[in-house]
Amino acid sequence: MDAINLADAKAHLSELVDRVEAGDSIDITRRGKPVARLTAAARPRMRIDAALLRSLTATMPPAAQSAADLVRLMRDSDRY
Repeated sequence: MDAINLADAKAHLSELVDRVEAGDSIDITRRGKPVARLTAAARPRMRIDAALLRSLTATMPPAAQSAADLVRLMRDSDRY
């Protein structure tokens, strides 16, 4: 978490808002003491249409291998 004084916060507000949107949290100080905190607002979660999801997955072909086998294959075939 970063801290910025009030005068700098006023001068760079749009940049601070961009940083907060990206996940940062910023304290605003006055005379060296924290007085406010900028954090991202909670966004409402989108509802999932279960019927639409079922119709989509019903048209998908079955997987040729299990997810565990696929992950093992990917892990073993790549170099670190």
